[in-house]
Amino acid sequence: MENLKSIVESLLFVAENPLSIDQLQATVPEVSTDEIRQALQDLKDSYTARNGGFLIHEVAGGYQFRTRPEFKEWIRRLLQPKPPKLSKPAMETLAIIAYRQPILRSEIEHVRGVDSANSLRMLLERKLIRVLGRREIPGRPLVYATTTKFLETFDLRDLKDLPTLKEIADLENATGRPRQQELVFGDDADSEDENNR
Repeated sequence: MENLKSIVESLLFVAENPLSIDQLQATVPEVSTDEIRQALQDLKDSYTARNGGFLIHEVAGGYQFRTRPEFKEWIRRLLQPKPPKLSKPAMETLAIIAYRQPILRSEIEHVRGVDSANSLRMLLERKLIRVLGRREIPGRPLVYATTTKFLETFDLRDLKDLPTLKEIADLENATGRPRQQELVFGDDADSEDENNR
């Protein structure tokens, strides 16, 4: 298809979320996945060579336009975004889910040692986690896992990009402080979780 590159570029431009090769192929069924893959690679190369303000980034199992990281200072000045605030309990809960998913609330609370209802509710509202379904055991408890938005937020292609426990330990040893202190956004506390400690 003669204008496939332009079609793929326009689809990436209007998409709110990263588009996978399968999604692109379903939208343009006249071409093969290999042709779409090649069009994506050509676009990535073109944007990289152009060295402009945008690039095509592979994230969360798909492709998405992103601004170049070296321009983040000026983008922040314009947008003046308020950083998302997640309390320490919410970050702990999110980390447990990310590394141990699929996971039950009781398993999360066993690791944390406190009730995690507020943290789970907050993470669900922010769409960083989702309910996969129910486990077929007495009480049929909910099963939790991370979402595509989690991958986007933390700039991960997939869960394999999470740092290993050894990498986290090495970072703690190098900095002399626990990694979780660097991951916490804001000082607000999940009051119910904090009171249960």
